Amino acid sequence: MAYYPHPIIAREGWLHIAIAFSAALGALFLVGWLWSIPFWVIAFFVLQFFRDPPREVPSNRNAILAPADGRIVAVEKTQDPYLEREAVKISVFMNVFNVHSNRSPIDGEIRDKWYFPGKFVNADLPKASLENERNALWIKADNGADVTCVQVAGLIAKRILCQVSPGDHMTRGQRFGFIRFGSRVDVYLPLNTKINVNIGDKVSATLTILAEFREE
Repeated sequence: MAYYPHPIIAREGWLHIAIAFSAALGALFLVGWLWSIPFWVIAFFVLQFFRDPPREVPSNRNAILAPADGRIVAVEKTQDPYLEREAVKISVFMNVFNVHSNRSPIDGEIRDKWYFPGKFVNADLPKASLENERNALWIKADNGADVTCVQVAGLIAKRILCQVSPGDHMTRGQRFGFIRFGSRVDVYLPLNTKINVNIGDKVSATLTILAEFREE
């Protein structure tokens, strides 16, 4: 497995984890073991939420990888509102038990980046793609194809984190961001892309091949 330069518990969660376990320890000393159980449940929930395991990158060079863990909630031909083109959109919905680090679906250069403040409706709903807080990346694939990858906040997600900027080059499976507490990621692909997933499928970031570029 390739070197993964990130701790298995994401840095984005260290403060939250420290607060949760401090509250649990405080409850243990103040009210005893029995009454502190809910605090320990919350603390271990927060700990599991911020896990960030390394993943093996598939060798298929035409593969477009899942950018997040979760369930496929949309596979449809639609308008890419960022590049103003017809595209195929694949949406991955992450619940609070999924790994929430986001990883690049392709090898390519970040050509542009857009952030939009917005609502926090249930990320499982179609309208979340255009109404919720979101951060979009235009990635120019090494083969010349255009891919738009959009982090979308969810019902209780209050922070989208993205650590890449225009001009950066990403490799498939590279970690580029994190969304706290429930969300979705939309990927807009060229119309001639071969789609490998269906609505309802469960996918794993980097490990699952969402789609494949067709050979020219």
